Amino acid sequence: MAKPDRLARLDAQREDLETDYRDTLIAALEKTAAGSLGLFDRGADRRVRAAIAPTITSLMEMGSDIETIRERLMLEPFALHRDFFAARGPVSASAVGEQKEARLWLDRIKTSSS
Repeated sequence: MAKPDRLARLDAQREDLETDYRDTLIAALEKTAAGSLGLFDRGADRRVRAAIAPTITSLMEMGSDIETIRERLMLEPFALHRDFFAARGPVSASAVGEQKEARLWLDRIKTSSS
């Protein structure tokens, strides 16, 4: 098989993974916007972390696979993955809550995909 065909298949795989990543993140953000906490890892509650862990693990695995493919295709890093995980973790007391943060992220994703 010719190299262009392999690269085209790899790029199609990347696009599929990025779509799955966006869909998974949007579903998690919608759940968070509706009141379920933990996606942004702002608290220390182990039960909340355990509840969201499968989603975070899935996003991490997909993000890693996407980054590997993007490196092979010599594309820029997957900004959505990088930015989302940079937004997780402790914040100042004056920062917006997880529900509002989730709504802001949903708006951002909808705007960028338009």
